[in-house]
Amino acid sequence: MVNRQKLQLPLQSFSLVAGFMAWVLISSLMPHIKKDIPLTEGEISLVTAIPVILGSLLRIPLGYYTNKFGARVTFMISFLLLLFPVFWISAADSLSDLVIGGFFLGISGAVFSIGVTSLPKYYPKEKHGFINGIYGAGNIGTAITTFAAPVIAKTAGWPNTVRMYLILVAAFALLNFLFGDKKEPRVKVSVKDQMKAVYQNQKLWFLSLFYFITFGSFVAFTVYLPNFLVNHFGLDPVDSGLRTAGFIAVATFLRPVGGWLGDKFNPLKLLMYVFAGCTLSGILLAFSPSLGLYGFGVLTVAVCAGIGNGVVFKLVPLYFSKQAGIVNGIVSAMGGLGGFFPPLILSSVFQATGHYAIGFMALSEAALASFVIVAWMYFQESGKTSSRTDTRDVR
Repeated sequence: MVNRQKLQLPLQSFSLVAGFMAWVLISSLMPHIKKDIPLTEGEISLVTAIPVILGSLLRIPLGYYTNKFGARVTFMISFLLLLFPVFWISAADSLSDLVIGGFFLGISGAVFSIGVTSLPKYYPKEKHGFINGIYGAGNIGTAITTFAAPVIAKTAGWPNTVRMYLILVAAFALLNFLFGDKKEPRVKVSVKDQMKAVYQNQKLWFLSLFYFITFGSFVAFTVYLPNFLVNHFGLDPVDSGLRTAGFIAVATFLRPVGGWLGDKFNPLKLLMYVFAGCTLSGILLAFSPSLGLYGFGVLTVAVCAGIGNGVVFKLVPLYFSKQAGIVNGIVSAMGGLGGFFPPLILSSVFQATGHYAIGFMALSEAALASFVIVAWMYFQESGKTSSRTDTRDVR
């Protein structure tokens, strides 16, 4: 029993790696796919963003079902269901095939809420930020696919590259069946009761906004960069994939760092630095700089997004220990949706104006608004702390 519990962190973390590897299949292979399936720029933006929809919305029920049935069952069923869209995409020959397969491919992104709901059950509160950060480092799966898939597709072709993922997905369904914790503690509270307990809490919606910006920017740049760097800067698809993988690697590495920092220091103060950085990087990117300056702006987003992702999921169990399943689902769903809209907005803005400035300024303004809210929360909580201290002094 003890050994099985200790196995859950690596098992669930690598399960997330596998899920995220599959989640970005279409965006990573788009430079190859569009050679066989004619697509407009608007259609490319739609197809690459489609997996984010179900990958976001499904996080809410998966967080709930993880509490009810455990991570073992939830991961296993998710990976079995994922076999369908991966096979469908490998045989795609039209826009509609890519849309259908891409929509259900979102299952692979939704598995994120399984681990952040399950793993804190095995550790004390003072380690939740770091543990969720380690699990969240499963984001590296997107970097693996973004770098490796275009390289493999050059020789094997993109349909065969996609089919290879059937083996990966089936293997992790089996691993969770064999080694998942059958005796994971369950939380048997209805969705209705959990929602009643949290939906009027403003902290839920503040955390959702913060994750909308941090994880949303991570997802948006992950699906947007491979094709953008090829079209806008004329890079080779493999070079574009390598640069995107670098962005993902930086953000992923810094996620557990953000969780660890959240355990050691005031998380709200850390988020102020995060959103200040996002605000400045959005302004830089809005001026359509050279490739070098553009790379610097994108890396700044990676640093802020990575640390911010870790810090936000330190705050969730801190504020919502009894409703962590449903809150994890809602917050992570909002983060996923934060990655759906920006590529579409950027594409629409470019088609209307011929540049991306307005789209990147929108990122800057949203980050600035988040900075203001975090600052208000920080000073409000600091005021309560000093008030309690003053009361004790008087006594």
